[in-house]
Amino acid sequence: MLAQKIMTVKSSFSPVASPDARVLVLGSLPGERSLAEQRYYAHPQNQFWALMSPVVGRDLSTLDYEDRLAALQAARVALWDVVATARRTGSTDATIRDAAANDLPTLLGRLPELRAVAFNGGKALSLGRALLGDRGLAVIALPSSSPLHTIGREAKQPAWNAIAAYLD
Repeated sequence: MLAQKIMTVKSSFSPVASPDARVLVLGSLPGERSLAEQRYYAHPQNQFWALMSPVVGRDLSTLDYEDRLAALQAARVALWDVVATARRTGSTDATIRDAAANDLPTLLGRLPELRAVAFNGGKALSLGRALLGDRGLAVIALPSSSPLHTIGREAKQPAWNAIAAYLD
């Protein structure tokens, strides 16, 4: 008999955002490792921290988690997910079902200096773009930092570097 994969309900974390944020980076929904550790981008093969390091001018991968978050905030980068809750098997975005969105409009209203929203991966972009409304914010479509998106960090980095233009 084949083992049946069970889709369990997963929930995102609270946003990491200071009122002076200029860029909001939105993922889709934390993966299994991140949920287990209650930390954004906790899987050691996820490239998020390495991709953001040149953007903020600091090697985030060498810092402990709280210092990583503080460095993002100091650079005026906010972090959250598009999906508040969803059923999903494992960590793959392709298996997200019954997604309920986070209250993105309320968060955007608390970030008066926001200039751009960057979507980490295609699923985040497809689910989140409609939530932005007409706020005049730049939209940055990023290749996913997930290890499942296998084009390599060097190929992803130029798109991620585009975030820096909105931080000055």
